[in-house]
Amino acid sequence: MAETTVVHLLRHGEVHNPGGVLYGRLPGYHLSETGRLMAETVAKAIAHRDIVKLYSSPLERAQETAAPLAHALELEVATDVRLIEADNLLQGAPVGMGLAVLGNPRHYRYFWNPLRPSWGERYTEVVARMRSMVDTAREEARGHEAVLVSHQLPIWMIRTAAEGRRLWHDPRRRQCALASLTTFTFDGDRLVSIGYSEPAGALVKGRPSVPGA
Repeated sequence: MAETTVVHLLRHGEVHNPGGVLYGRLPGYHLSETGRLMAETVAKAIAHRDIVKLYSSPLERAQETAAPLAHALELEVATDVRLIEADNLLQGAPVGMGLAVLGNPRHYRYFWNPLRPSWGERYTEVVARMRSMVDTAREEARGHEAVLVSHQLPIWMIRTAAEGRRLWHDPRRRQCALASLTTFTFDGDRLVSIGYSEPAGALVKGRPSVPGA
C-alpha cells in the first residue's frame, strides 16, 4: 500500500457582514467575533493531527481563519490565489439573507445560463484551480496532512467533481457549513475517500448565511 496523504479543505468562519452584502472577493470583510471563535475551535480540534502544510485564500476572512491553526502548529501560512472565492458579477449587491438577490429585476440579465454559471466564474474553472491546489498540497505534504482554507463554492465544486456529480446545483443544498472540514484521503495519488465534519458545529447552528461566502 502506498503512503497515505490527507488534504483538509477548511471553509472560513462567520464574517462580520451587518449589511447582508454578497461580498465575494471584495476586501475589508473580516471574521465576526463568532467567526474568530469558530477558527479557534477548529484549531484546537485538529492541532494534534500530523499537519505539515497550511495554505489559505488571500481574502481576509480566510487568512484570519488560518491564523489560530498556524499558531497552534507553528506553521507559516502559504497564501495561494487558487483558493480564492469564485468571481461573481453580483458581488457588492445587498442581498440580505438567502437568495433574495435572484429576485431583483436588475440582475436578470446575468441569469441566462445557470449551468455555467453566467453570473460569475465558470464552475469548470473553479474545479480546475482547486484540483491543481489539492494536487500541490498532496505533493508537498506527501505522507502527512495539509489544510487548505478556502470558501464554500470552491470547496463544494472540487468535492462535487471528485464525487463524479454534475457541477450545477442548488446553493442551498451544499454540505459546507462555516468552519467545516471537507477531507480528501489519498493512497499515493489515488483518492480513496472524502469525509466531512463540523468541528465548530455548535457555533454554526442557527447562524444565518449569505450566499457567495
